Amino acid sequence: MRHALGVLGVLAAGVLLAVSCAMNYRFGLSLGKTEFDGQIYGAASAAADIMKALVPFFLFAAIKNKAWSQAAASLLVWSVVTAYSLTSAFGHAALNRFDVAGQRAHESTVYESTRADLASAREQLAWIPQHRPMMAVQAEVDGVKNSKRWNSTKACTDATIKESIAFCDQYRALMAELASAEKADALDARIMKAQTRLAGFSGGANAHADPQAAVLAKLSGIDLEKIQLAMTVFIALLLEIGSAFGMYIAFSQWRIYERHAPAAPRMATVSTAAAAVAVPEALPQVAVAIEKPRSGANDNPTEEVAVSLAPTRLVAPENDVERFYKEKVETQDGSSLTATALYEDYCAWCEEQEKEPLALPTFGREFGELGVQKAKIAGRVRYIGIALKSEVGLKGDKNAPAYDVKAA
Repeated sequence: MRHALGVLGVLAAGVLLAVSCAMNYRFGLSLGKTEFDGQIYGAASAAADIMKALVPFFLFAAIKNKAWSQAAASLLVWSVVTAYSLTSAFGHAALNRFDVAGQRAHESTVYESTRADLASAREQLAWIPQHRPMMAVQAEVDGVKNSKRWNSTKACTDATIKESIAFCDQYRALMAELASAEKADALDARIMKAQTRLAGFSGGANAHADPQAAVLAKLSGIDLEKIQLAMTVFIALLLEIGSAFGMYIAFSQWRIYERHAPAAPRMATVSTAAAAVAVPEALPQVAVAIEKPRSGANDNPTEEVAVSLAPTRLVAPENDVERFYKEKVETQDGSSLTATALYEDYCAWCEEQEKEPLALPTFGREFGELGVQKAKIAGRVRYIGIALKSEVGLKGDKNAPAYDVKAA
């Protein structure tokens, strides 16, 4: 389960980091005067964003090892790259959000205008009098113009008799009906165009330009522009914080800084005589029956003797510094070692043992706990009364047999 959570965390953090790198790359690309300059800035921006995600590993490792100079340098680098990435995220998020909001506002304006035009055209069409189709009316008008009375009335400009007046009235009625038919056809075309345009809009075209900000503004009572600014900042912080610490948090499932202890500690029994220490409590007395040969009738067949059993204690396993001290260092009057030389020999010993050496401050602290006298001479820290063992002496020590000390 722990590994599954770790993998999912790494995937999620990787997505956030990829998005943040893409935003930084596009921001850096826009800074270049030429295309090649933009590529340079974009690559540098993406690399800075990746460094932002890696620095927490270096920073906390340096703090754990008490390497304060490395921790300070890591913190400085992380602050710079994070600030740069944050500004690019702000710019990219603001540009995209306001561009999308502006496009939606334009679409909403066009949509509402088209709907209003459609309603107006339908209202005008409703006020047009009843009429026949334009083609039928036009055919009848053409027939009137081909009649003899059209010429005798000089195109209905000189109608004097009753029949001519009736003919011209009929012509004028046909022309009015033709005008209505033409107006209706124009309105029908306008309505069709508006309906086609409205069909091309998405379902949310008539919604608010920024629906999320509009809902939050209504719920909170805060101004819409402040809500939009807050959402822009929130998106940028989401990407930057998630991409900066996501990897470090995800990898914590595998405890990369944890040092595994030995499977079982070594235990040894040490008697009070060999340890040369006083036992604070009285030793337990155990009565042991010892059988002796009978010498007389009054002799007891057995004699009880109180035997004191020395208690035993568990000895904790030696750490690497103690092993190094036993294997590589010997006491020698009048001799001294610099802290640097001692640490270098310790690093060489760790390399032989395939171990990871401690940092110099940690090594100095643990070595000082062994009771070695330390002094500062000529500006350098020296350990008094010790010297490094020679290779011959070290080999002899390793081949020396181990003697068990038992209490008498």
